[in-house]
Parts: sequence; structure tokens; C-alpha cells
Amino acid sequence: MKKIAIIGPIHLDGWEVLKKRNFEVFEIEDLSESNLIKKLRDVDGIALRTAKLTRDVMKQCSNLRIVARHGVGYDNVDLDYLNSQKLALAVTGTANAVSVAEHVMTMFLCLIKQINKSDQLTKKGDFDKKTSLPDFFELYQKNILILGFGRIGQAVAKRCLGFDANVYVFDPFVDKNTIEDQKCHKLEFNEGIMLADLISVHMPMNNETKNLIAKDQFDNMKKNCIIVNTARGGIINEDDLFLALKNKKILGAGLDVFVEEPPQKESPLFKLDNIILSPHNAALTLECRRRMSVETAENIAFYLEDHSKLNLQNIINRKNLNL
Repeated sequence: MKKIAIIGPIHLDGWEVLKKRNFEVFEIEDLSESNLIKKLRDVDGIALRTAKLTRDVMKQCSNLRIVARHGVGYDNVDLDYLNSQKLALAVTGTANAVSVAEHVMTMFLCLIKQINKSDQLTKKGDFDKKTSLPDFFELYQKNILILGFGRIGQAVAKRCLGFDANVYVFDPFVDKNTIEDQKCHKLEFNEGIMLADLISVHMPMNNETKNLIAKDQFDNMKKNCIIVNTARGGIINEDDLFLALKNKKILGAGLDVFVEEPPQKESPLFKLDNIILSPHNAALTLECRRRMSVETAENIAFYLEDHSKLNLQNIINRKNLNL
């Protein structure tokens, strides 16, 4: 009987997928490295939420064949080690695009409409003072820059087009024709930064994208620009973002991700009224949690038992696999 470890809670629908295969399935709640080493020694597959899966842990996993992330990011896994051992790493590539895209649109609309200020004014009993509110705007015909045009970036683009916005894309790995087929326009990074009224970030965090948006970029943005990051903390330099917001270099920002998670309670970002924050939960709608749970479980089950059903687009390091 194959043994599957679930590191961090997942929706019960995912458990059912694995149990129907007669796998031995168990959950690990103590995420310390010493406990992971103890519990994972003889597992064949791992379903992983947000815990760190280090080289030292995986070196002790003599039966391991696949790590399946409950999500699309994999910066909490030592990919180099997996590649060196020809172990599979899977993500839930089709599960979370809708939820994250809706989260982006929610932040866009709340920020561009200054909803928090209208809400506060109304609750204070100052209904008749609505003319004192700052200007707010439409998405109609605004220039929206999407950084990264994978599944989530494309889902955001589709929704922005529904508002009759002009959608521009920076993604060096996606060709112009593919972008234009979706009624968007390909731009170089610096050109897009200067043109955009709203920016949404959908890139992985790596050496090339770390601090991609910092002081120089904020200096080149429009004063009415809004930027939202639902990808990974660190792509936007948080210190420079704070100064840009405080000094009104840009209109507003929305962050679902942070350099340090959870962020420090004394973070200066918390003191600003032109930023919206959420606790890295853009993909955690009930519907999406179900989809990610099932897709994580299916990635494990299909890899271990039935390659004909395996979606290779979900396997990050598929060039190293011997299927």
C-alpha cells in the first residue's frame, strides 16, 4: 500500500480521491523539520501546503516519488534537489486562476472607487459630506498592465476586458501573437510602467523578479496608478512602496503577499489609508480550496498509478521524469 502524507490541512474532497485509491493517507500538523524527517521517511507522495520542504528532509525520504503543491508557487520546495533525484513536483495549475483573478478585480475596484473612505464616512454619519471624499474613477478605458501572462494573468485580462479597459502585457516568455489573440497588447516593462493606470503582478519570485518594482519604477508611474500583487512578496520592494504611497507618488496599492509572512505587526504599511491588505488568501475561496485539494490529490494518484490521466502541464520538472 502506497503511503501519502498531507502536510497542512486540505479540503476533504482531496482526501476522498486518495482514499478511493486505497492509499494510506495521514496528515502532519507539527511542521518542524525534525518531525517531518521522522514522519516522511517511507512516504511515496507528499501533498504540501505552505510548510518548507528542505533538502535535509527529503534526503531521508527513501520512497518518495512526487511532491504535489496545493497551489501554483513552489518556492517552499528545494527544486534543485528534486531535479537531482528525478523526483516529480506538481502544482495545481488549473485550480486557482478564477479566485485570484476575482481577488485582483476586488482590490482594483475597492481602490479605484475609494470604497473604504466612502464606507467610513457613511458609518460616521457624515452622509451629507460626500463631496469631501477624494476623487474616484472608472475602470472604463483605463490602461491595465499585467505582469506575467500565465493562467492567472490571462484570467485577470479577460475580466478587465469586460470593463472595456485597455489591457497591456509584459511577459518575455509569451509571444506577441498569443497575447494579441486574447485582445491584449504586448509591451516592454518600462513602457508599461509609464503607461499603466493599474498594474497586476503575476510572476514567480526569483533572482530576476526580486525588487522588480522599486523606487525607480514608482517614480515613473502615473500619480493615479494603482498596483496589486497577488503573486509573491518581494517582487515589489515594500519599503519603496510605503514611501510611494505615503508621498502620494501613486494612488493606491493592494497586497495579498508579503516579503515576510505574516508581516510584522508594526509594519508601516498598516498605517496607510491608501492600501488594501489581505492575508495571502486570494486563492482560498471555498470553491478554489475544493479544486486545489482534488487536483493536488489527483496529481499524486495519477502520477503513482495512472500516467494516462496525468496533466503534464501540472508537472514543473517534467523533463527529468521517467514516466
